[in-house]
Amino acid sequence: MSDKDFDDIRPYNDGEFREAVRRITASEFFGLLCTYVYPGKRMADIKDMMHSFNTVREFQHTVMYEMNKQVIAKSITEFTCNGIDKVGADEARLYVSNHRDIMLDACLLQYVMVDNGLETAQITFGANLMSSQLLIDIGKCNKMFRVERGGKLKDFYMSSRHLSEYIRHVICDNNESVWIAQRNGRTKDGRDLTDQGIIKMFTLSMPQDKIQAIASLNLTPVSVSYEWEPCDILKALELYETQEAGVYVKKPGEDQNSILTGVVQQKGRVVFNITPKLTEEELAPLTGLTNNEYHKQVAAILDKRIISAYTLFPNNYIAHDLRYGQQTYSDKYSKEQFDAFIARMEKLNDFDIADPDKLKDIFLGIYANPVEEKKKIENQ
Repeated sequence: MSDKDFDDIRPYNDGEFREAVRRITASEFFGLLCTYVYPGKRMADIKDMMHSFNTVREFQHTVMYEMNKQVIAKSITEFTCNGIDKVGADEARLYVSNHRDIMLDACLLQYVMVDNGLETAQITFGANLMSSQLLIDIGKCNKMFRVERGGKLKDFYMSSRHLSEYIRHVICDNNESVWIAQRNGRTKDGRDLTDQGIIKMFTLSMPQDKIQAIASLNLTPVSVSYEWEPCDILKALELYETQEAGVYVKKPGEDQNSILTGVVQQKGRVVFNITPKLTEEELAPLTGLTNNEYHKQVAAILDKRIISAYTLFPNNYIAHDLRYGQQTYSDKYSKEQFDAFIARMEKLNDFDIADPDKLKDIFLGIYANPVEEKKKIENQ
């Protein structure tokens, strides 16, 4: 297979890049983007710089790198990535991570890769986010590829197999890494659990050998932890509405609002932990399992790595103590940290809803559930 076989989902190539940049710089929102990424610089100079680029790599290593620097400087008090030194420069990997922020989980990993002399990974881009030409252009210039969500069963199977073939092509043929979340959509309740359907999708491109199907992708679990959960209040409101109405209907522009909120909201400390990849030797004992059981077991391995490597912050312990009416973890946080968390939670009072206690419990669960998940893993 070649890149041409995936024209419907792949990122822009260098031949398409310059036209996309012209559209980006002509956008009515270009000035706003310039103000955030390059404060103090003239928009005309930024436009000239972008028009001088000939490759996606130049765009990523200059504009996207600077954007991530600004996100860290303006909204993150301390950013740490552990395990990146164990990644070989010539080894393409499939990074599978928990998903807490629409954009930053993958973009910050790309930032770390550039900082460590590695080529950036291609990253998934949900079709639901392709709501404007500007988002499409910025995404595809940032090595994002399209992932379909939902649809009829037959269509979903075909798109999943196509996606599986593309991921394998990128990693095994082009020797380029890929990032994908462990499930469709962000974790909103604090429980980072891998959808076994994702594992099944990986194997669709090599159905004759389920062990090699995973081992050959160098599947590498990544654990992402934010001290202050991106869009925590928005997530709590969505979960509340889902539980009350039985379904949640997104409002126009909601995904874009979540992207912007995630970028500008104060996140405190952020930690990425890149865990060891899954090896053929590790997977071999699962050979005799049915495909369904195999997918479950591989998902369980990912869960154990991601949850074990998850960094718990004072907010997690505060929320757990508040939710369960106890002081079990009072040695894990200070009065100042406790008061700051209470002040954040009190913002929920701004919303006129029928059951404020339920909303508060959902909010606490977002921060408290990682503590519970860690306890489960440790007790296995």
